[in-house]
Amino acid sequence: MSEEQAEQALFSESDLEDITARIRAVVDVQDRTYGFPKKSYPQCFVGSDAVANLIDSNIASDAKDALSIGNMLLSAGVFHHVQRAHEFKNEYLFYRFSNDEDHGTTGTGQDGSKVSWSDFIPSVTRESGLSLQPHLPELDPGLSDLAQVDLDTCGVSPLDEHNSRLLDNVHPKNWVDPTPKKKYNLVALGGGAGGLITSGGAASLGGTSALIESHLLGGDCLNVGCVPSKALLSCAKKAHSVRTAEKFGVEISGKVNVDFSGIMERLRKLRADISPVDSAERYAGEKGVDVFIGKGKFTGTNTIEVNGRTLHFSKAIIATGGSPAIPAIPGIESVPYLTNANLFNLTELPRRLAVIGVGPIGLELAQAFQRFGSDVTAFSRSGQIMPKEDPEAAQVVADSMGSDGVRFQFRVKYRSVTRTDDGIRLVYDQGGIEKTQEADALLVAIGRKPNVDGLGLEMAGIDFDPRKGVAVNDRLQTSNPSVYAVGDVATQFQFTHVSDFMARIALRNALAFGRDKFSSLLIPWATYTDPEVAHVGLYEKDLIDRGIDYATYSRHFDDVDRSIVDGDTTGFVKIHVKKGSAQILGATIVGSHAGDLISEVTVAMQSGMGLGSLASVIHPYPTVAEAIRQCGDAYNSFRLTPTIRKVLHRLMAFQR
Repeated sequence: MSEEQAEQALFSESDLEDITARIRAVVDVQDRTYGFPKKSYPQCFVGSDAVANLIDSNIASDAKDALSIGNMLLSAGVFHHVQRAHEFKNEYLFYRFSNDEDHGTTGTGQDGSKVSWSDFIPSVTRESGLSLQPHLPELDPGLSDLAQVDLDTCGVSPLDEHNSRLLDNVHPKNWVDPTPKKKYNLVALGGGAGGLITSGGAASLGGTSALIESHLLGGDCLNVGCVPSKALLSCAKKAHSVRTAEKFGVEISGKVNVDFSGIMERLRKLRADISPVDSAERYAGEKGVDVFIGKGKFTGTNTIEVNGRTLHFSKAIIATGGSPAIPAIPGIESVPYLTNANLFNLTELPRRLAVIGVGPIGLELAQAFQRFGSDVTAFSRSGQIMPKEDPEAAQVVADSMGSDGVRFQFRVKYRSVTRTDDGIRLVYDQGGIEKTQEADALLVAIGRKPNVDGLGLEMAGIDFDPRKGVAVNDRLQTSNPSVYAVGDVATQFQFTHVSDFMARIALRNALAFGRDKFSSLLIPWATYTDPEVAHVGLYEKDLIDRGIDYATYSRHFDDVDRSIVDGDTTGFVKIHVKKGSAQILGATIVGSHAGDLISEVTVAMQSGMGLGSLASVIHPYPTVAEAIRQCGDAYNSFRLTPTIRKVLHRLMAFQR
């Protein structure tokens, strides 16, 4: 038996014995007569009695919890139904413990597989034979040759009270690394969502855990992503609401001014307020994780070096994320360009802003700065914005941003970027005509590259690609079986919530011998422009490419009462179902609350609830979410075939 197998057996059996002993102590085990013809069975207990006793003794919180525990133990071979293979039920059925019989315990589950502790940790993936993850646009073939931002060189400024408080939490000055343990159950490389969740989760399971971060704990999301950008977008939306208040009969006297420095100070304060959750002190103190602030690098298949010390591990998680890619435009290295990594350091609003890139980051920030008062022009090499989204939804956003004043330049070829006395000059070719754009600031948002350089991946036998990142299988395991990878460094689905759930899968598979698959995750996402665009499941192009027959049901918000009275009728709900079935295969929502609304559809898909059933869910009136229910109504109305309609008409006539 290998060392890994020995660890698995010891971990599984000891905890299995503990919970088995607790249950044996509360169930009524005795000889009973059961079945037809009646037959006597020694040492049995009754399923319904066991459920009641588990609840009364606080081993289970309710009947559902008791059934879950019972079925996990039954799967592990701890007990079984006296007559046949039968799941554990809250009914008058007889079960008995395997070690009460002459042949003793089995040590394997009913399917013959080895008992795993993962059987006692709930899975985070769906039970489905059909992956509902859409195909994303191919990565730029030249991405591997592009430069990328070195996050370690990106400072946090200005160093006011708010940023000082942030840094005290996520990169404490003079942090003293702990003395490394002899061996760690898990070492997480990267302090974003993936590293925080896996390192904290390993410690909560009783393992020895280490977390290594060279820049800022909390990763992109806290420091230069979701948190600061949404604080910015909230202010931009408020400014827009004030400017357009007249259409609601509200008159604003005087000029509407935007205090950009005040907006950015608010952003810094809110980011600092949230930062204690991801702080070094919290993970080291409350969670019991060994936190190392420094650059980690693999030195072998099971070792990582940080700050001159070597950490030995049984399992490791790579969660180093990604960083902004920089286009190979002549002269760009000499221009003080912005990316999301340093944009939130601004204290003055640029009068003219050029944005290279029309993906989520570029669009959200372009619209926000336009609403703050910048003159914004966005550039793209392609012919549309949001290339991965439903084209109709993307057009709604383009129209909205155009009405705000954002100008778009499509199908451009960049020629040069130079610094001028008045700012920055971008020279580009469009349709064979050379054009020039003058700006005070340049924002680069063409995409992100995985952070794989300098990690010593070759020393650990880990396959990777500079463009695609670390190569993983469907269980997120790398070519080194002791190492897993999660988040932006290992997937095109570059969202914090995806990194979160990838971390849960990796933790379960790495430490609990689980079998969860990434392809089974149902992934929703949203782009927080105004209106927002949210999506879950397959797009129409995916359904066509996979040869899946489908039907589409949609509802525009200009037909929804709440949207009408709110004066916010832009957008729609679009839901795809499998033809001849109520199974929801995908949905796109574009509207002011799309990011919240998509969750209702996601819950339905996750639980196997069909579109027709959504029509029977009572929604408060009036709410925007009624649009989803109305799609369900549309589905049900189309289910009435001509024959059924004819029968109903005859029945109505007969009753008159």
